[in-house]
Amino acid sequence: MSEPIEQRIKDVITGTDVVLFMKGVPAAPQCGFSGAVVQILNGLGVPFTGINVLADPAIREGIKSFSNWPTIPQLYVKGEFLGGCDIVREMFKLGELAAVLSDKGVAVAAS
Repeated sequence: MSEPIEQRIKDVITGTDVVLFMKGVPAAPQCGFSGAVVQILNGLGVPFTGINVLADPAIREGIKSFSNWPTIPQLYVKGEFLGGCDIVREMFKLGELAAVLSDKGVAVAAS
């Protein structure tokens, strides 16, 4: 991964409380896994920024190297990588996602 791409990713992750690297945009996810994470975050009332990796192939490949995680979507909270769809879904089912968000100072409207 090139240094400018890594810096762009770092800037987004550190500059935004909740970031979802996804296929599509929050209003129109372009894969079921991205859509599932968007639905969970929206259900919790969590404000987040969606980064459409389909619009930028360098970001799409760069985020995989950055996190050492091979799939998209990828959720970051306060600069920390939480995981992909399966992990986020499991954390949500167990009530852990709302707890992690709250612990990190992210407002959660519902749980």
